[in-house]
Amino acid sequence: MGWDALPLVDAADERPLIERRAVVRDGFYETQARTMIERVPQAAGIAQRWAVSPYRGCAHACRGCGARAGHRRLGLDAGRDFDTRIVVKPNAVARLRADLARWGGEELAVGVSGDCYQAAEETYRLMPGLIGALAEAGVPFTVYTKSALVLRDAGLLARAGARVAVSIAFVDERIRRAVEPGAPSAQARLELVSALVEAGVDCRVLMAPVLPLLSDAADQLAATVRRIAGAGARAVEPVVLRLPPGTRAWYLEWLERAHPQLVARYEELYDRSGLPSPGYEQRITGQIAQLCQVYGMPCGPGEPLRREPRVSQLALV
Repeated sequence: MGWDALPLVDAADERPLIERRAVVRDGFYETQARTMIERVPQAAGIAQRWAVSPYRGCAHACRGCGARAGHRRLGLDAGRDFDTRIVVKPNAVARLRADLARWGGEELAVGVSGDCYQAAEETYRLMPGLIGALAEAGVPFTVYTKSALVLRDAGLLARAGARVAVSIAFVDERIRRAVEPGAPSAQARLELVSALVEAGVDCRVLMAPVLPLLSDAADQLAATVRRIAGAGARAVEPVVLRLPPGTRAWYLEWLERAHPQLVARYEELYDRSGLPSPGYEQRITGQIAQLCQVYGMPCGPGEPLRREPRVSQLALV
């Protein structure tokens, strides 16, 4: 099963597109962003329609990451390259300020194309400037992350009134090592939730992705929701695994090696666009909603964050 890069090369220069356009520095690919506000793919499963991502690719190497296809447009592959060739937008803050000058105030997601607090952020420190730009513009936003580095900016996030969604899909460490090899353990992320809540940050858990036939048993879901509640999360937002192009091949290649008996069932469960069967998805999210009710936690995306933007607006075209 292949997942090779798209052939975006020419006769004069056979390097991947990103290597012809970027500056490679300390293993990162630096490229100047033309825009910072991008549409969220429908397959992402999150509430926001628009996102800001200072990094593309992610060292967490999560098998089911729905952002993998973006690397193919750069002439890289959606598998190993996505995990190891991280694209950085050094002009992210300046470009975002320019974009916000004509933004209508709709809520933004931060960190969809790659965790915005992955290791690259230790080097580039783009997030404080992005948080500041969003706060000054009065634009509501939710940060998506698995990384404890977000605690560095907890004060900024609390003052900005931002939400932080920490991804915790399951608490079985064996599954985590197999499908999220570069990510912190579930226990570390649960402790992160507690620390963010203590710091005054509106912290919820993105229970994503729930893996069909691997992490969706009733006892697994119950254990995960119980521990999320114990960490003090404000709400849970469940998302069943999506397998859009790019992600599908990489995930199923692993599934064929690790659990070959499940491949046929996955082929039945997912449509061509990578969405799971509506009946299955409703059953799983319904179970999680019932568990959240037991523990007194809201379940689902919640009400959209809305504020009046503080900058003069022009029509977005």
